[in-house]
Amino acid sequence: MAASCVITSPEEEHTPKLDLGNIQTPLVFNPSMLNLQATIPSQFIWPDDEKPCLEAPELDVPLIDLQNFLCDSHSTLDASRLISEACNKHGFFLVVNHGISEQLISDAHEYMSRFFDMPLSEKQRIQRKAGESCGYASSFTGRFSTKLPWKETLSFQFRDDKSRPKNVQDYFCDALGHEFEPFGKVYQEYCEAMSSLSLKIMELLGISLGVSGEYFKSFFEENDSIMRLNYYPPCQKPDLTFGTGPHCDPTSLTILHQDHVHGLQVFVDNQWRSISPNPKAFVVNIGDTFMALSNNRYKSCLHRAVVNSKSERKSLAFFLCPKKDRVVKPPRELLDSNIARRYPDFTWSMFLEFTQKHYRADMNTLQAFTDWLTNKRNIQ
Repeated sequence: MAASCVITSPEEEHTPKLDLGNIQTPLVFNPSMLNLQATIPSQFIWPDDEKPCLEAPELDVPLIDLQNFLCDSHSTLDASRLISEACNKHGFFLVVNHGISEQLISDAHEYMSRFFDMPLSEKQRIQRKAGESCGYASSFTGRFSTKLPWKETLSFQFRDDKSRPKNVQDYFCDALGHEFEPFGKVYQEYCEAMSSLSLKIMELLGISLGVSGEYFKSFFEENDSIMRLNYYPPCQKPDLTFGTGPHCDPTSLTILHQDHVHGLQVFVDNQWRSISPNPKAFVVNIGDTFMALSNNRYKSCLHRAVVNSKSERKSLAFFLCPKKDRVVKPPRELLDSNIARRYPDFTWSMFLEFTQKHYRADMNTLQAFTDWLTNKRNIQ
């Protein structure tokens, strides 16, 4: 997710569009074959003024200890203060003592490795379709043709839906067959754990904003979220490309677990900074949807992933999203006569459609969506 958009239709001159280029014969991203070449295909090479810096100074990210969450008022207030400071500046923090089983995290990484080690033809059985947010994607070659990311992903939905309690497990069995039921069970449990952890973090975010701790927790109950497995193969020219280009997450909250390889970088104070892997911690960051919910009080920060020539890198990303028909608007505690609304009311389904069909996510996604939505409503 990165880059910008161009106008492609004179009838929709106010509508941002994807810079798709010529995608009649999309490149097949097969790292085992591409790494045999002396250089990388031009579709992966970024402009000189956007190329990565592989070495970046460390970002001082606060550690939020959840061990005494809501049991000790002093610990809760201290955690909310640290979150407030981080979210006012860059929107990134770490959570430790989160209660997620180390074995579950290990299993999630293990099954991720098993999936990406499968032959390309097997992974393509659940190829991500145009306009959809779930499925297997090999560098998004079917969607974009320039500034491609050096990665493979598998994305799938998680719904906190009591009427279909095993929706992740069902996805794996339905899409790949019953032999993938162990995959489905692990990621079903992992997503449930991430959803519960997300709601705890939402309570702290509410407290830190001076809103009831229950407000955002209730808002995200029955969430309709996205789980993504990221695989960044070694690249013979890591100084020319990205694993993931600079972008802000359109979603509400991201909970990331990194393996032992460095790669995550965050843009703070006009400088790229790195966040080192910590096996006992989750990296958490604010997304555009929560920035809108907070009426721009908390920031969705620009970040990216770099690659290297020696080691593969993997990460588990859970993107918390509200129920698709839930209206995103700030609580009244964050509005008064001196503070104007920064963004119009919208639903997550509208924003998701915008990022999948009209715009390649970058640092301006929320503002571009706001402009697009406002123009669309004015025309209607």
